[in-house]
Amino acid sequence: MAEKRVINVVRQEGLKDLNNLLFVGVMMAVGVVLRLCAGFLAVAGMHPNFLIATYCLSLLIVRPKLHEAAIIGLISGCISQIGTSMPWINILTETVGAVVMTLLLMLPLPMLLRPIITTFLTTLVSGFLFIGIVSCTYVSPMSAAIFGQMSMVALVTAFLNCVIVTVLSIPVSRVMNK
Repeated sequence: MAEKRVINVVRQEGLKDLNNLLFVGVMMAVGVVLRLCAGFLAVAGMHPNFLIATYCLSLLIVRPKLHEAAIIGLISGCISQIGTSMPWINILTETVGAVVMTLLLMLPLPMLLRPIITTFLTTLVSGFLFIGIVSCTYVSPMSAAIFGQMSMVALVTAFLNCVIVTVLSIPVSRVMNK
């Protein structure tokens, strides 16, 4: 009798896999469209940062290498220049955010809490880095009231982003792992 042949399909991590590369591209496109339409989703003048949410979801699913994550963050930062009132800052903050997300994904976190914790902390790092750069360049010295207001925006955005990524991570993960 002939032996039964078994084919093991191993899903590659990172951007070397064409499906992963396409997924990241689609997520960036979705982030741009949602960013441009985010005005109607504002709650008390605050809305999710869809570019951060989409790159967090991408990084969560694709698991790129650190330098690949930095490239994804850099691209996201360049995209975020569309319609910004404070140019150049997001190029750094999104690059750092993507690297932080990738580093956080290396921690042994429970699977159910991973999207919540990593996205929340990534958005906070990106947001507070943004606030720090703004306080050194655009609004120097920054008053406590402006700092408090910007900090509240960063916290609410972090909460909204982690809800979005958590809700989407399970179905997207199932689709990508087929």
